[in-house]
Amino acid sequence: MIKKLITLALASFFSVAGFCQTVKVKVKKETARIKSEAIEGYGVDLDGSFSEVNAAFIKYIKAQGKVKQNSDYISLTESHMHGKNSALPILATTKNKDKSAQAWIGIKTSEWPAEDVESIQKRLEKMLYDFGIQFYRDKVQVQIDETNHALQAVEKQQQKLTNQNRELNTKLEDNKREKIQIEKSLENNKLEYETLLKKIEKNKKDRDSVALAGDQIKKVVEAQKMKQGEIK
Repeated sequence: MIKKLITLALASFFSVAGFCQTVKVKVKKETARIKSEAIEGYGVDLDGSFSEVNAAFIKYIKAQGKVKQNSDYISLTESHMHGKNSALPILATTKNKDKSAQAWIGIKTSEWPAEDVESIQKRLEKMLYDFGIQFYRDKVQVQIDETNHALQAVEKQQQKLTNQNRELNTKLEDNKREKIQIEKSLENNKLEYETLLKKIEKNKKDRDSVALAGDQIKKVVEAQKMKQGEIK
């Protein structure tokens, strides 16, 4: 149990440390095919599965404004980035890569006023960068939560072992006192045993002396009876 907790804690530490050293969010211009039409926009490659990135991206987009989900893309309207063009759609989708996934966002420039295109594109680039940062921060937060869970388990086990140590030491002290009492009892028992042996030996000698005296007295009695019988 203890080795398992230590292994988990170390694995979490090195996982977070290695992850933080290699992460760098890069947003680049990318083309996505929306409804069979190639649309220019921005993409960010993220270290995660398609389902993981897609779920996080949809959640992020939904927090920005009014969202309409289609089979292969999301349409966003009425967000703080729209300005006066609140009804015009911002398009977003997730692309599957070999070992990662890409979040993509863009607009059909033909639908937007020409004077607003450059401004909205810059905001979309910034928005996608912010999503990439949040995605990795959320990912690290999951690792932090897991590590904290491991830490709580370690602290709980540590407290358990501390309490166990206290109980064991208490039992040891009780055992020491009991051992002393037993040793004293054994010593007293030994002395009492030796005393009893001496008393038994003395008792035997006394019984022999009394028995001898009894025999002598019986002989005296017999002699006196014989003497009495001789009187005529």
